[in-house]
Order: sequence, then structure tokens, then C-alpha cells
Amino acid sequence: MIQQAGRVEIATYEKPKKGNYHSGDSYLYIETEDHFLVALSDGLGSGEVAKKSSQTVIDVIRENVHQPLDDMLGQCNAALFGNELRGCVLGILRLDFNKKEFSYVSVGNISIVMISAEGKKQRNIPIHGYLSGIPRKTKVHYGELQKNALFFMFSDGVSERQLTKEFYSFQSMQLTVDWFTEQQKEYMEDDTTLIAMKFLG
Repeated sequence: MIQQAGRVEIATYEKPKKGNYHSGDSYLYIETEDHFLVALSDGLGSGEVAKKSSQTVIDVIRENVHQPLDDMLGQCNAALFGNELRGCVLGILRLDFNKKEFSYVSVGNISIVMISAEGKKQRNIPIHGYLSGIPRKTKVHYGELQKNALFFMFSDGVSERQLTKEFYSFQSMQLTVDWFTEQQKEYMEDDTTLIAMKFLG
């Protein structure tokens, strides 16, 4: 699916693992006048049980989109405490139009890749582990937001070995996702979600 939501062009790919009807991944993206926010969560395990955990934190983010990222992550973590949920990994990315900067925070194996307008590639440094309700330290990373910068967020169903120079070379996010889709087997061994974004300025 592709959508040009004002200042950000975005295309997504999502597919459950082989044998499952439900994906354990959940995601959200919201654009306001001041910023664009995207989050991707992968619940531990697979299927409906995993979906319940991942959707819980996405619902928290939806209600707190203007909060600082570290506070937002803390609220997501707290929502998992004592609710018989299995936990999840989570990545959150914000593009601040006024400050002309991007920021992100991630726990576990949610990957975030940034490509500058000049083609320089930068990968996130996630915090190891997962969210389960136990308090933990977080670190928010910042960078300069440039016109035509590309951002990719994906769950561990995506192997970075698949993401060749050709994948990163497309300037259309729909072409990027179309190329990725053609490389996939009919069903993956894990839930797979890929979100491709371009800041239009």
C-alpha cells in the first residue's frame, strides 16, 4: 500500500508467517502539521497472542503521539505489566518538520535504516531485549532531517541480506516495496513488515 500523507510518501508491506492467518506485527503512522510519527511493534511469538502484545503498545502510542519518545516508550512498557501479555519489541521514529530533525528509539530487533539525500546510509543501534513491563533505560537518537531523505523500518522477518543496493536505489517508495515483494517467497518463516518512507520536504 502507498500513501502520500502530505510531506511524507510511505509504502508498506505486511505478511504473516507461514501457517498463520494473523501477523504478530502491528504498526502505526500519523502525520500532523508539525511532525510525522511511525511505530512498528513485533509481539513475542506469533499469531493472535503476539498480535495482542504488539497492538497494545501501538494503541498507547496512538493516544500519546505528542509525547517525547522516551516517555512514550516507557508508557508502552508499563502497559504490558501484569496483563498476561508476552511482551514485544518496538521501534519508533519521529520526523520533526519545525526542528528539521529526526529522532528514533528502539528496543529489540526492529530495524531502522536512514538514507540521507546524499546517499549516506545509517542504521539504528537498538537496545537489546524486549518490552515486558520491567523498567529499563532507553536512549533516543537524533539526526538532521533532509529533503528527499529515505527511512526504512522493518521487523525481523526481513533479512538485511535481501536489501541490496538496488533496494535502496529507488526514489519511489511504491517501487521499493514492489521490488521487495517480488523477492519474497509465498510465505515467510516469520511475520514480515516493511515500511518505506521518503521525506518530501
